[in-house]
Amino acid sequence: MAPALQAACAAFARYQTLAEQAGVALRPTPIQPTSCCGRGCNGCVWEGFYDAATFWIEDAETALTAA
Repeated sequence: MAPALQAACAAFARYQTLAEQAGVALRPTPIQPTSCCGRGCNGCVWEGFYDAATFWIEDAETALTAA
């Protein structure tokens, strides 16, 4: 597993645990791409995933801070 993907998955798990403990509902996590061709395309599906992961983490932090 790529280090960036491993970090994203770890953050997802950490925030989901914190949200569960706080009784806060979070949106579903972004789904990992399955259609990457591996050619390093500009606008790769993984770039979109990591952008979505960053937004999800920010959204989770906001939800937990408001709780």
